Amino acid sequence: MAVALIASSVVTSGCTPIDPDELPGVYRNEETGGEVVLDSDGTFLVTGVSSDESLGGGGGAPADFSGRWEFVDSETMSDFVYLTVDDDGLGKIGGLQLYPNGRGEVKFRPDPDGPPSLVLTKVDDP
Repeated sequence: MAVALIASSVVTSGCTPIDPDELPGVYRNEETGGEVVLDSDGTFLVTGVSSDESLGGGGGAPADFSGRWEFVDSETMSDFVYLTVDDDGLGKIGGLQLYPNGRGEVKFRPDPDGPPSLVLTKVDDP
């Protein structure tokens, strides 16, 4: 089941090339207040983002979780940021995929053909 949930969080990126050195920073959704902080040391912190939003279900109580992140430069699909969630973060979910678009945004998109469930815009560098 966890594998299906991880796969459902796949998000597509745009055509803009992604520079992994530019990814660290604070990303925020002004409407929900949810934030994703990607630190340059490879750790991340997510605050105010429900597990439903991060997996595309929408709604749900805001949650905070953390762990490690890594940029995956994929030749067969869109590049993405893999978030390995600490054990106590989201229960049985071990990780999520977050897709940058190369224009200062990251998106959770459960269906590559559908709209993103949550879009966060870069507001600050670490």
